[in-house]
Amino acid sequence: MSDGLGLTEGVSMALGGMIGGGIYAVLGVVAGITMSAIWVAFLVAGVVAMCAGYSYNKLNSLTDNRGGSVTFVQCYLGNSTVAGMVGWTLLFGYIGSMAMYAFAFGEFTAAFDVVPTSLAGVPIRPFVSVVAVAGFVGLNLLGARTTGAVENVLVALKVGILVMFGIIGLVYAFGFSGAPFEYGGSQLGGFGPIMAAAISFVAFQGWQLLYYDQESVENPVETIRKAVYISIPVAVVIYILVGMVTVNLVPQALESHPHVALKDAASMMMEPYGLARVGSVVLALSALFSTGSAINATLFSSAHFAKGMLSEDLLPDQIGDAATDGIPERTVVVLGAITAMFTWYGSLGAITSFASLSFILVFGSMSSLAFRQRDHDEVNPVVPAVGTVGALAFFPLMLYNLYTREPNTFYMVLGIAAAVLAVELLYFERELLEQEVTEFESDVRAVFEGD
Repeated sequence: MSDGLGLTEGVSMALGGMIGGGIYAVLGVVAGITMSAIWVAFLVAGVVAMCAGYSYNKLNSLTDNRGGSVTFVQCYLGNSTVAGMVGWTLLFGYIGSMAMYAFAFGEFTAAFDVVPTSLAGVPIRPFVSVVAVAGFVGLNLLGARTTGAVENVLVALKVGILVMFGIIGLVYAFGFSGAPFEYGGSQLGGFGPIMAAAISFVAFQGWQLLYYDQESVENPVETIRKAVYISIPVAVVIYILVGMVTVNLVPQALESHPHVALKDAASMMMEPYGLARVGSVVLALSALFSTGSAINATLFSSAHFAKGMLSEDLLPDQIGDAATDGIPERTVVVLGAITAMFTWYGSLGAITSFASLSFILVFGSMSSLAFRQRDHDEVNPVVPAVGTVGALAFFPLMLYNLYTREPNTFYMVLGIAAAVLAVELLYFERELLEQEVTEFESDVRAVFEGD
């Protein structure tokens, strides 16, 4: 971040983190579950995200040593192990988000007619996704970074294109389509919209990155508070607008090739003006630009976050050197390599679910932590309580969705979670384990010597 970031830059950063790639990556997955009731999914997810934002803001205002989720846990629970595990969970969430953005980047690249479906026998999508990740790893190693002023322009372009997409889509739907505009009333009684809300939750992360570099923000507590409260509702409105237009105009495309259905919708709505091809190309280029910039920004922010964890001895030294100036190069490479593996081997649904689970867990924990501070006059207990309950509901719904729709992915996620938990415990409780092993060896030696 540049020095002296104000409210405009803060809103731009938060919106860029959410809209930078989320809508292009999750729309097809969410619409596949709830279709025309997609507005309910985004609205519910937005409410839970807003409650988490409120919780972050209250914890930030009550904490002298500011710095986000890990700092909050250390401050209020005084447990470095729990703080480290929260940090690791967030880091895996960021990796999942980057893999999701890279997946969408590859899908939209493959959607261009001039791009072959395979290269040297390898499907083009995973190849392009990995190349994109490698390219942005290289950019970060070179020190490339978007300033606050440039970010304002980039976010304005991304948001502007999506808003125009929604407005022109509504004009087409009510003026040219002739088909009734569906609002999903028949689906409101089931679990579909709530389950879709849980899956879409990953599209509402990004705003919390503002808490990691507060020294660069003017009047950080107040500026970040306003930026979060502005950016999340704006993202909800844009997601609902774009989602409703897409599911009403191209429901068939959402079933046949959901990842790039936005491109088909853009082509259809511009057809009455003789600009169908232009609409398709502009939307696809916008998706490439947005997902690419999201990879770059998330990689930079997550590496910055990892450096902070390294300085607190919450990550092994092999991942990077916390004493280095700027971002540790080894950290960028490690994060990029894991992201490339995820985006090569994973499906979009699996990647999205994995990332959403991570953020649901952490955001719910922060809401619970804020609820514990309800004795403070400035903390309204109802808001963090809603955030906590929402996360508690989202988490099992996500697992149920995976179990019923993608059982292989369900077991894979459980396996990854168990492996990560085991590694975390081995790392954070290594001194205790070493002590236990030493005592065990002493006991065994005493037994043999006694014989």
